[in-house]
Amino acid sequence: MLHRDRQVRIQVYQFIDGGLFALGLWLGWLIRYHWQELPIAGINNVDEIRDFAHYFWLFLVVIPMTPLILEWQGYYERPVFSPRGLVMWQLAKACAISTIGVILIDFMLRLNGARGVYVLFGFCSFGLMILKGEMLRWAYQSKLGQAQFKQRIVLIGTAEDIQQLRGSIGSALQELEIIGGVDLNKSSIDDLVSFMHEHSVNTVIINARHTLLGHVEAAIRACELEGIEVLLLADFFKTQISRTSLDDFFGQPVFVFHSGPETPWARLVKQIVDLVGTVVLLAVFALPMVIAAVVIKLTSKGPVFFKQERSGLNGKPFIMYKFRTMVTNAEQLKQELAVLNEMSGPVFKVTNDPRITRFGRLLRKFSIDEFPQLFNVLRFEMSLVGPRPLPVDEVQRFDDVAHRRRLSVRPGLTCLWQISGRNDIKDFGEWVRLDLEYIDNWTLWLDFKILWHTIWVVLLGRGAR
Repeated sequence: MLHRDRQVRIQVYQFIDGGLFALGLWLGWLIRYHWQELPIAGINNVDEIRDFAHYFWLFLVVIPMTPLILEWQGYYERPVFSPRGLVMWQLAKACAISTIGVILIDFMLRLNGARGVYVLFGFCSFGLMILKGEMLRWAYQSKLGQAQFKQRIVLIGTAEDIQQLRGSIGSALQELEIIGGVDLNKSSIDDLVSFMHEHSVNTVIINARHTLLGHVEAAIRACELEGIEVLLLADFFKTQISRTSLDDFFGQPVFVFHSGPETPWARLVKQIVDLVGTVVLLAVFALPMVIAAVVIKLTSKGPVFFKQERSGLNGKPFIMYKFRTMVTNAEQLKQELAVLNEMSGPVFKVTNDPRITRFGRLLRKFSIDEFPQLFNVLRFEMSLVGPRPLPVDEVQRFDDVAHRRRLSVRPGLTCLWQISGRNDIKDFGEWVRLDLEYIDNWTLWLDFKILWHTIWVVLLGRGAR
């Protein structure tokens, strides 16, 4: 029911499922080894099937890979009593993908394993997973299983609150037994305690939106004395974007409302990737950067680097570095070109900007002018992936306060806007939409995908014009 309980259950299932797929691999080998006339193998001589020691190393691939494939198919997010057709379809796809994956690995490493073993691995794994599912279904539906696994809960709140709770629980009712509801505005704490005693309640869920806080506190204390778990819904305030979590602030329990990513370990890994990736990129592009600096110095007057104050995390200003691609009086000329601005909103953008130098146009085409920002990443002012940092004066001209949410994460060298045809996007609102889409759906995998697409954008010369 609770997220932490579901996570523990899923981890146990993933461990078991990895073992079942490993068992499926062994059964596939065993059947092929002892069945000399297996048609799908295309080999009729059992002596050509090697000992299992030749396939044993595949356990290192199958055990961690298969639970990830099942998770990708949504297998672990389904209710316990999902329709059998849906479960079989998810398992069929997962087993097919696993079989193809093992065959591809065998092909790439030139291991020359028997194809029949791998095909049988898929069928055996499918059968074992179906058998496990039916056993779990039987266990949950049995009287003993119902007594052990089904939680008996009582809902606290007004009639409207209780009805809303029942609706939000939805399909989880297969795993829960709602004994009834109690309105503390009309019933006493003694009535609640008697109700819990009579029905041997496991858990109490409180919706405190329309219940007096004094009654809520008394109910929690009563459950505390009874040793009964209490869930207090943190929906006192209706938020549009923010997600709620519980944390500890110097010993005091607090509710945290956050609209950005809340994954501490993933953010730590992101910082490590930023640091390691930046060092590698600086080592790879050190020579091109030196050449670019020398050519800029020889072909135009002015400094090699362009420095500008940009808005960083939560709007904190920092100095961003780029190779200079424009004439030295570009900022003064910007006022004269204001009527040619092609971008809606506070951002300034002109195709074939006349302020750009000849060599600067080449640098922009392949995004080489952005390379000095790697030093901003080393200073933790920027990240490899994140919303592009805007000049401070442009941020101050935001006409929609909601646009400032793009400042809730560290700005980056590349982002969804960079790889989504930035030269064709003329609406600042669309730019912000892509940034907020990145923030709301952020994962490490999304960062890697953006970095991969950015490589092709750079190689194909689809940088700024």
